[in-house]
Amino acid sequence: MNLFSLFNSLPGAVAQGLIWGIMAIGVYITFRILDIADLSVDGSFCTGAAVCIMMMQAGCRVGVAMIGALIAGMLAGLVTGIFHTCMGIPAILAGILTQLGLYSVNLKIMGKSNQPINVDKYNLLVSLRYIKDVPWFQNTLLIVAILIIVIIVVLYWFFGREIGCALRATGCNDKMARAQGINTGLCRVLGLVISNGLVAFAGCLLGQYQGFADVNMGRGAIVIGLAAVIIGEAIFGRIMQGFAWKLLIVVFGAIIYYVVLQVVIWLGIDTDLLKLLSALVVAVFLAIPFWQGKLRARVGVRGGEQ
Repeated sequence: MNLFSLFNSLPGAVAQGLIWGIMAIGVYITFRILDIADLSVDGSFCTGAAVCIMMMQAGCRVGVAMIGALIAGMLAGLVTGIFHTCMGIPAILAGILTQLGLYSVNLKIMGKSNQPINVDKYNLLVSLRYIKDVPWFQNTLLIVAILIIVIIVVLYWFFGREIGCALRATGCNDKMARAQGINTGLCRVLGLVISNGLVAFAGCLLGQYQGFADVNMGRGAIVIGLAAVIIGEAIFGRIMQGFAWKLLIVVFGAIIYYVVLQVVIWLGIDTDLLKLLSALVVAVFLAIPFWQGKLRARVGVRGGEQ
């Protein structure tokens, strides 16, 4: 095993972690703030990439294409919200229905299952080629890091406003929020719209980074998003408090996730087992708070006996 090859591949792993970190922030909004398991992100992630690449192929500038991807993701979240609030469908089933429908939508957007985009022909914002030996202002790591800072600042401002506080109250205690006159249905829809918009935005960045959009590129995205949330909270949750820091540690969790995957690949483990390993990593980190609670309870009982 060549240690140099591992270090040489780490910048690419960090870049992917940063991009998926934006997606993980979207998952955090539904999973932690709204207390909803939104599975529509598996579809909206690909939608963002598909819309961005097809708009650029049609002659749009990269900024306009990325805004289009963001809006497309927000519309996907709106559909899930309507299914859930207006039709009474449980959130997890509403997400599955949207994800299922988006598969066909994404195929129609792209015209086929895969659409490439060449960095030599199009002025991309990020790319795998922009990791090394490029001017600092063109470096993918720096650009995505700046985008993450902007997103966190905007979300921190938004969730500090009245509507943002209402959205957080809806996730904390739905009945109490309604008793205070909050339209909880609207808050859920808004949260899903914001979440899927961020997920699609991350998808359009990944599509540019890897140079193509594929109809299956979002499959398992919810697992990666949850892994980033759980890993970040387990490692940094106690030392980094506050809403803005909680969003940031989710990004750190995504980076750690992809660095670990890169190490696994470097060790020569069969790549066909990566999905299984991902599921096991998420399961272990989900179990950590439970194990910690059990351990504290035992220590408390022993301390009481003494």
